[in-house]
Amino acid sequence: MISIETTFAQNDQPRYLVPMIVLTAILFLGPGCSIKAYTTRAMAEALSESGTVYASDEDIELIGEATPFALKTMEMVLADQPEHHRLLVATARAFTQYAYLYVEWPADQLEDRDVAAAYQQRSRARRLYLRARDYGLRALETVFPGVSSRLRRDPETALSDATPAEVPALYWTGVSWGAAIALGKDDPHLLADLPLVEALIKRALELDESFDRGSIHVFLIRYEISRQLMGGDAIARARKHCERAVEISDGKRSAPYVALAESVSVTTQDRSEFEATLGQALDVDPQSVPELKLENLVMQARAHWLLQRADYLFSR
Repeated sequence: MISIETTFAQNDQPRYLVPMIVLTAILFLGPGCSIKAYTTRAMAEALSESGTVYASDEDIELIGEATPFALKTMEMVLADQPEHHRLLVATARAFTQYAYLYVEWPADQLEDRDVAAAYQQRSRARRLYLRARDYGLRALETVFPGVSSRLRRDPETALSDATPAEVPALYWTGVSWGAAIALGKDDPHLLADLPLVEALIKRALELDESFDRGSIHVFLIRYEISRQLMGGDAIARARKHCERAVEISDGKRSAPYVALAESVSVTTQDRSEFEATLGQALDVDPQSVPELKLENLVMQARAHWLLQRADYLFSR
């Protein structure tokens, strides 16, 4: 899920503690020190390319406990390597995923018991999403200087020069921004940014619709439902995105099914479809694709939670 490698030594003490201590010491060296520059560059590369260790883990709580430390490590390295494109993208991704799994979803679960506390939690999630968005925009700026301003002036053409190499930055910037808007519907300034989100996601889809095993299509399932008033058949569009996401992922992701059930089935008040679709999500084998293990376990946990709330979600 969040691509930051964390391993443990045989004595069960985190291996990252020693390099982190060394990194902290090196960051206090003078700005011209070659040792510092070399080390932080190496750390930036490692954090950017650390692979699927988190994504292939099955302990959701362990990942939640480890992630804040990893996020601050990334920010510490970025303070010294502020234009490292891949680390900026990785940081945008990590903050987005952490905000969803460990802040927004707990708020959803809390809402039935304590509305005020859930509101506070969602406010924090929105701030984290905006933090992720800012890292994503910085990543795009390293390739297209001034793109943030151009995006606001003319979102339709600002990204015309983007290539498939920029799809990760486009996607994570758009997703984090869209998530912030979804949690900030009472903020007119934030709502005004919706065309920018659409431009980012649209360009990413044009360049590589199969990115990250169909993640763009998964995002668009919910997004289409959120913009029903814009015209056309949003339900039909959302269904097509679900079908395409399932096809691209060979049916090995629970996320498309959960997104369809939570958005389309609830909107149409089709409880039979809701239960059947969540059943498909639960039928996915989390072990079938190692790099999707954590995501599938998270989505299946959400599927169980949604099924428990069916009586509340369906009024008839």
